Amino acid sequence: MGASCNIRGAGFSRVSHMIFVVVGTQLPFDRLIRAVDSWCAQSGRGQEVFGQVGRIGPKNYTPQHFEWGGMLDADVFQDKITGADMIVGHAGMGSIITAMSLAKPIVILPRRAHLGEHRNDHQFATVKRLGMRPGIFPAMTEQDLPGLIDQLVDGGYQEGSAKISSFAQDRLIGTVRDFIHGSKL
Repeated sequence: MGASCNIRGAGFSRVSHMIFVVVGTQLPFDRLIRAVDSWCAQSGRGQEVFGQVGRIGPKNYTPQHFEWGGMLDADVFQDKITGADMIVGHAGMGSIITAMSLAKPIVILPRRAHLGEHRNDHQFATVKRLGMRPGIFPAMTEQDLPGLIDQLVDGGYQEGSAKISSFAQDRLIGTVRDFIHGSKL
């Protein structure tokens, strides 16, 4: 993740957090952070949330109702995501694959190009393609987030998240190996 880990926020002393919010490493995602912060204020459950909020500049939204860090060291990130009961994040493939490899439910909100959150709408396409998989809960807008978070926090999700391997399947590795070495496919 990042080279630094300066934890800030609402001053909570809880060590493990049930909800881990992740925005990735490339860009801030104020719309997601603001929506989660609002949910924390309204639900009173901010002590159950920790956010990796990325690089925050002077014009970016700063969470007031949950503990957060900007760019997290890899070890801290791994501890937070492993200890979480659920993940709320952008629709980046790294976040989705990590959640699936840990069998953690993930609520995903795609960054949108027309809002200046990304260069194109590939995250919107990702949500449309993967949003029906077990354990992935698509929020197409920030207004969808509170209901999905409430559903998961209140135990409305009973089926297990589809755990995937951290490694490629042997068949795929063999096909790629054959391609690289010039074998016929």
